[in-house]
Parts: sequence; structure tokens; C-alpha cells
Amino acid sequence: MTAYVVHESLLEASAFPLAPIGSIVVERNEKVSEADFPPLSVGKLGVTPQLAGVAKTQTEGERKLVRAGDLVINSRSDRRGASGLARMDGGVSPVYTVMTPKPGLLVAEYGHHLLRSTAFQDEFFRWGTGIVDDLWSTNFTRMSRIRVPLPPLDLQHRIAARLSEVEAMVRKLDELAEALRQRSTDTAAVFGLADGHPGHAQDAHSPLSGIPDHWQRTKFGYDFFESTERNGDNPPGPLLSISEYRGVEINTRTDGQQASSDVSNYRVVRPNQLAANMMWLNHGGLGVSSLTGYISPDYKAFWISPRFYPRYVHHLFRSQRYVDYFGTIGTGVRPNAQRVTKTALDMMPVPLPPIDEQRLIADYLDKVTDNVDDMLAKVATLRELLVERSSALLLDVVTGRMELA
Repeated sequence: MTAYVVHESLLEASAFPLAPIGSIVVERNEKVSEADFPPLSVGKLGVTPQLAGVAKTQTEGERKLVRAGDLVINSRSDRRGASGLARMDGGVSPVYTVMTPKPGLLVAEYGHHLLRSTAFQDEFFRWGTGIVDDLWSTNFTRMSRIRVPLPPLDLQHRIAARLSEVEAMVRKLDELAEALRQRSTDTAAVFGLADGHPGHAQDAHSPLSGIPDHWQRTKFGYDFFESTERNGDNPPGPLLSISEYRGVEINTRTDGQQASSDVSNYRVVRPNQLAANMMWLNHGGLGVSSLTGYISPDYKAFWISPRFYPRYVHHLFRSQRYVDYFGTIGTGVRPNAQRVTKTALDMMPVPLPPIDEQRLIADYLDKVTDNVDDMLAKVATLRELLVERSSALLLDVVTGRMELA
């Protein structure tokens, strides 16, 4: 299926000249080795050193060069907001588009905020092509035709300075949210994994390292059984998503990946089943469901053995120890999408405490995570307001509705 641009972009209402992106940047398409240039990540935080927990790519030599001052955007146009200005040299996956702003035309910092604005993200998605949403992409040839506002250089600098102040506040909120999430997933002591515990000797990187001697040990494949139930003609509930922050929840997204018109092949999830996004496990993309509904056919659902208390399983596999472990067993060519195979998952070691201890652990962590979730919700609301205001400010200035002092 091919997308054709039929909507008028909000950017078209600019009070300043409009320029195709291809006329104000030069694409950089040089291949480099990870041995020569450090790997970079591109996401909601912009361009950063490669995030912790990301497994090594299988094609280390197939990376694109990024120089400080370049603009980088994920050509996967369903990855909204995954773009920004590079502050350092490095290498990125070939799925990213790397561009050098032309001096005298585009201020790099202004380009950074422009690419991350809601109006541009909407336009970038409209110019994309693909078969389904999660394979939707906008290559540089198509992107180069998108017209963007080009104010005078001094105004570009002033817009960038104002929006950078807002971005700094958003970054502080992200740091606070990360600290809160770390608190909710820092469960080593609760799971009997604290340093100095006389547990059974194991490899320090094993999920079984340091567990109490009276706990049993098993493997995932012995106690978790894949469910093959599909929607068919009658979906049993709503579309569900798997949040890295909250686990399984009702999908309320209006952008990016959503269900296609034919959901008959989508996978059914039942209460007390473990649902997993096999390409996002190293970011916490799994959880035990309390809902009946359906998920992407690319995800998996598992029945849980009666030997395990479901809420214990939920907290165990979302703990930092397991998130890190998933990063070590994942494979793939994209740094932010490392697939864990069913074979690797089946071999994963799992601690099996007595069922009464599992309940105590789960009850305690339910209380902890409920409190953290309330705080995270407040932080997320404030962050969303700041991001929305940032995008609105840029649009207001370039359309002449607002003047910067």
C-alpha cells in the first residue's frame, strides 16, 4: 500500500518562505565501523550514546556515520519523534537518515526542534509508505520533498533558544520518571537477590545469581506454554498494547501502530497470561495481563504453570535484572529492536520460590508500583503538556500568530 499526501500540512500556513528539506540539507550516507565510531541511539531523548541494555547489532560494519551538528531521524515513520541534533560523532543503524544542514540556510538547533515538532511528525508519517504501520517508512527521497518554514537565521536562533529551555525542563522530568521507574524495578532484595545472600552459586550475570537455597530453579520452557488462540471472526475484547512502563493495557493510541482492519489473525490474551513483545523485552515490553483482549500477531502470549503466582511473574520478568538479561540474549540488526527468540526464552533460568513467598513478594511490589505509577502519571501529564506547548510555540511563531521578544 502506498500513501499519497492529500492533507495540507500545518506548516504550509507559514508566514515565512517554505523550502523543501532537500534544498536545505545534504544527506550523509557514509558507512563506518563500530570499532572506529561509537554507536549512537536516536529516540525520544534525541541523539544520545547507545542506550544501556541494547544488544550488539549483527552488522557492526553496516552503520552510518554521524558527525556533531548533523540531524538524524529514524526513517521508520511510525517511530514518532525519534530524531534530533547530534552533539557528537558516532554511528547509527542504516534505518536512520543522516543530514547535514546547509550553512546560511538552516540553523541546526532550529532543525532539531522542527523535526521533533508534532506538525512535522504528522507530515513525515503522511509521506511514508509500507505494507502495515509497523513497517511504515519515509526514505530521504520522499522526505526531501516535505516543505518546511524557513525564517531568517536570527529568528531561527531565537526559536531554538526558547525551545531548548523547554526541552531542558522535559529532560528533567524524564530523569525524574527514570528514577521512579528504577525504584519500582530495583527489586533485587525483594526477590532474594541482594548482595551477600548465601544463595546457590551462579554466574553473576545469571537471573539465578544469589537466590535463596530453599528456592527451586526451573527454565521458562518448563512452566510457560505459548497460547495459539487467535481472534477469528469474534474478538473477545479490545485491542491491547504492552507498555514498557505499565505492562498490558488497553490501546488508546491514535498514532503509530494500531490494529489493521482485519484483526482475525491477532493473538488473544486472557487474564493471568503473560504477554510479550519479543522485540522489546530488553525495554520491559512484557507483562501479565488482567484483561481479555487481543494483541499484535507478532507478539506472544503464554499460559503460566500453576507453580507460579501470576503477579510474581509480572514483577519478576519486569525487574531490572531480567530486562538486562533480555538485552544479552536478544539478536537483531536494529539497535532498538532486538528480538528474543522463543528458543532462547525457553532456555532462560527462572527462580521458583514457594507459592506463599511468591504471593508476599507480589503483594508488596503491587503496593510499591501502585504508588510509583501514580507519581509517574503526574510526571507524564506535565511532560505531555510541555511537549505540546513546545510544538505549538514553534507553529505559532512560524505562522505569525506569535512574536518572540
